[in-house]
Amino acid sequence: MSQKVEKPVLSGQRIKTRKRDEKERYDPVGFRDAIISGLDKCANDFEAISRFLDGAGNKLDYRRYGENLFDILIAGGILVPGGTLLPEGETCKTEACIFNSPDEINLDMMKNWEQVFIKLMRRYKYLEKIFQEEIKKILLYVKYFQPVDRKKLSLMMFLWISNGSLPFSSVLTLNNSHLVKDHLALDFLIDIFKWWRQEKGVSSLHSAIKKSNIESHLMTFVPDNKQSHTYFRTAFEENGLDEILKLYHDQHQLQAKKELQTLLSDGLAENKALRDITAELREYATKENIQEHETVCIIWTTIMALPEWNKKEELVTDQAVRHLKQYTSLFSAFAQNARSELSLLLKVQEYCYSNMTFMRAFQKIIMLFYKTDVISEQVILKWYKQDFNVKGKMMFVDQMKKFIEWLQNAEEESDSDGSSD
Repeated sequence: MSQKVEKPVLSGQRIKTRKRDEKERYDPVGFRDAIISGLDKCANDFEAISRFLDGAGNKLDYRRYGENLFDILIAGGILVPGGTLLPEGETCKTEACIFNSPDEINLDMMKNWEQVFIKLMRRYKYLEKIFQEEIKKILLYVKYFQPVDRKKLSLMMFLWISNGSLPFSSVLTLNNSHLVKDHLALDFLIDIFKWWRQEKGVSSLHSAIKKSNIESHLMTFVPDNKQSHTYFRTAFEENGLDEILKLYHDQHQLQAKKELQTLLSDGLAENKALRDITAELREYATKENIQEHETVCIIWTTIMALPEWNKKEELVTDQAVRHLKQYTSLFSAFAQNARSELSLLLKVQEYCYSNMTFMRAFQKIIMLFYKTDVISEQVILKWYKQDFNVKGKMMFVDQMKKFIEWLQNAEEESDSDGSSD
């Protein structure tokens, strides 16, 4: 039986690794030194800076060190936790960076820096995502930057957001406890708003905030206490941002109304007594400054969303009257003045016009509210005489014709009795 002969092995045999499989050592300091060396030769020549960065991308690994690249261009070196520069190496900072621009902010110079970033990311598209992520980290270091550097960064944030390099939502990174606590988050955000208003006008700022839904997050930039709410309002007013403050209040009111509707829906689902629901609604509406005429319309919308309505026009009217009759005390509690009564009447008109099966139910519903003292005859006559909402008005007036005539005759008799006295 033959034995297997081992193949001879050369002593000191070395397996050759393909160059593409070799992993280069991670060397951010070496990358930084190469970038700083090139930037320092450019001084404040922005065209030269762009040319250098364009060419350096062919030799240096921007994909691997993109975060460090943006740190250098903004702060002059590699940022480490605490917002300081990595001290390793002989030259840890370049003079050619945003933070080294004059403390007396020169808008034209900052726009030159904006162009440097635009050209760089246009040439190396993959840097766009890296830039957006690195800005989130840099914003967390705002507390540790000098006040004047914060101003420069806020101006650049405006330029980057307005030119599309960054989404407006980037500023939400500032919702960090150590930034919010000292009002640094709000102050920085207001600086961005001020630059925007100065350069593009308040209408452009208003549109950008609304489009990105930033107004719904504004209050998260301050601590949740009474003093901070005052600071928030004052900060916007003193900086001429009243329109943005109004935008926030409108958004806040919209959210509060949704919460009020939820509160009512939950109370009805839990079969709470109407007097308890009324008390809860009144307390919440007072707290959130929701007016009575707004509340009564929310009640109507919520109550009318409860049943599965009959599809037949001749049957839905009686169903609606029976349903609404259960809640007249709730309507009455929030229809204590002419404005609230009229708002409710117009809401009924709008609903009946928009829902075809309710077209003939209008008169019966208004009669129910009249008989249960929810809507007064004065308000009904006012609605009849004035065109508050023309949609379906002629048809609904025709339905109410006999009742209106009866009210007018009763009013005339009352006036004649009063004059004879």
